[in-house]
Amino acid sequence: MADVQNNSDIAAMSFEQALEQLEKIVDDLERGDVPLEQSIRIYERGEALKKHCDTLLRAAEDKVEKIRLGRNGEPVGTEPLDPE
Repeated sequence: MADVQNNSDIAAMSFEQALEQLEKIVDDLERGDVPLEQSIRIYERGEALKKHCDTLLRAAEDKVEKIRLGRNGEPVGTEPLDPE
């Protein structure tokens, strides 16, 4: 695992890379065989990875649009997928 003391590498990770590391952290913590101090450090890294994944997902959602159809069923433009 990357140095859990320094989470600066997380910002450069793709969503898939961050999610893979987050899943490994969850597996390690669920196993329960990690010393307490290390558990705290990897939990904190997991929090940073989760935040990074959330940010990347929001950015992707902002790019997703749905196609608007006119009364005749023909495409007439796009709009945000989930307008607020």
